[in-house]
Parts: sequence; structure tokens; C-alpha cells
Amino acid sequence: MPLDPQAQAIADQFARLPRPDLDTLNAAAYRAGLAAFAALAPALDAGIRIDNLVLDGPAGPLAARAYQPGSADPRPLVVYFHGGGFVSCGLDTHDALCSRLALLADAIVVSIDYRLAPEHPYPAAVDDAVAAVQAVHRAAATLGADPARIAVAGDSAGATLATVSARLMRDSGLCLAHQLLIYPVTDSACDTASHREHGDAPILDSGLMRWFWRQYLPNPEAGLDPRASPLRAPELAAMPPATVITAGIDPLRDEGEAYALALVAAGVPVTLRRWPGQFHGFASLLGQLDAADEALAFAAAQLRGALAR
Repeated sequence: MPLDPQAQAIADQFARLPRPDLDTLNAAAYRAGLAAFAALAPALDAGIRIDNLVLDGPAGPLAARAYQPGSADPRPLVVYFHGGGFVSCGLDTHDALCSRLALLADAIVVSIDYRLAPEHPYPAAVDDAVAAVQAVHRAAATLGADPARIAVAGDSAGATLATVSARLMRDSGLCLAHQLLIYPVTDSACDTASHREHGDAPILDSGLMRWFWRQYLPNPEAGLDPRASPLRAPELAAMPPATVITAGIDPLRDEGEAYALALVAAGVPVTLRRWPGQFHGFASLLGQLDAADEALAFAAAQLRGALAR
């Protein structure tokens, strides 16, 4: 299936940019190159209060940002982890997405600024994610949230951190209400049919995804750890119900859908929806892609239903 016409128009813009040499590319240069996306940044939704927070992290303070709708307390709470291949992006790049999610889900969304590779390789991001969920749970009442209605969410690498932290919270006895996983990274092998079929997809291709893994992992063997590759987890039973969103023209499509099916096989309720004709990262392009607005509305509705009293 070809790209949706709106997605194709955006892909054409980025096809005109120089392609980096992945043999010589470093993280600083990659992050600087993301400035090309700044022109596509959507405006923030009105009616959302935004507060910067500092949480206790395993290696020092963790910056975070809370998005609060105007509804009455106590509200459900969503801990959000941004994408970026474990290497890039942060609170600012996901402002609009988190704002929209808070508005439509009628929930407090707390976005986490976890440590990035290669300066902080695996498992630093996982350790930060777990600590962030625990810290937000402790601070729920202060935030005006209901500690019994907490979900985790994320896109791409952030979805990986969301589901891994959900599993580790399960093991520690903290039961989360839901996990929202938008085109998650679930296996370091990068050997699925969609990697072969869409290896040269726009925005994220297979070569770039492998480069991300090289930055993130201290060694290839670390990718076998289910905290890095959640599809390799031996036991997924009793995980929170999940919503999994994938993109049709995405090397990560099949591993995300395989993870959804693994959850189902373990008895976890899952809603899986694929957006055909879309590339990886499409859900961030609010106001640029109709599919992005539709996907966020769907995601928010799933959260709203899962977090209802």
C-alpha cells in the first residue's frame, strides 16, 4: 500500500534533505538535524495548564512536565515517555502530543525527560522510567490525580519504556490501569518482514533503527534482555490492558503487532489498530496529517475508557 497523500507530501519534503552517513553519524549531529522538523511543530491546545516538575531519579533529578486539563479533581494520570530512538527528543518535542492527549483523555499527563544514549546507555532509560512511574505514583495526590487510575504511554522508544516499566511495576506489586503503545520498539533483532518490506521507509528506515540500537546498547547481547526488547519477555500475564497503534509503512510495524499478539496470548486485553499508509512518527504531526489527529483521538478515547471510574 502506498503512503497516504498527506504523508507522501511530508515524505517528499524530507526526501530533499541530505541523508546522513550512518557509519560516521554521531548523536549530536543527529539531534541537530532534527531541527528540520521544527517547522512541522503544531500549536499547543488551549485550556491546558503546563507545569514543569522535578522527580527523584536513580542518578539524580529527573525533569518532567505536567499537562492538566480543567476538569475537577481527582483526575486519572498518564505517565508519558517520548520517542526518539532512545537518543533524541525530549519534553519540548512532545509538548503538543501530550497537551492533546491530556485534553482529549481528560487526564493529567506527566511527560518524562529520561536520560538519553549514547551518553547514558541502556539500562539508564529503563531505570529512569521505573523511577518516574514510582515517583509520579507517590506524587499523585499532590498533582490532583487518583493514584488508583494511572496509565503509562509512549511512542516508539518511549512506548518501549512504557511497557517495560508496566511489566516491572507488575512485578513490584503496583498495578497500572492501562498501557498505550504507539508504534513501539519491541525487538533489537530488526529482522521482521516489515523491516524487509519497508526498510527504506521515510522518517525511519531500517538502517537508522539499527543505528539507534547501536547508540543505546552497551553491547549487542544486551538487546536480548527483555528490558531492552520487551517481545523477548518470558511472562506477560497480568500486564495492564493495552492499546497498540502501528503504522502501515513502518519497519517497526510487525514487531509492534507481534508484541500485541504476545500480550493477547498471555491473556491481556489488547486493542490493536494499524494506520495504513502512514510512516513511523506520524502521530506527532498534529494539524499536518489527518491521521495524526485521528490516532490521538482514538488513543485518548482508549485511555478515557480504561481510566473511567
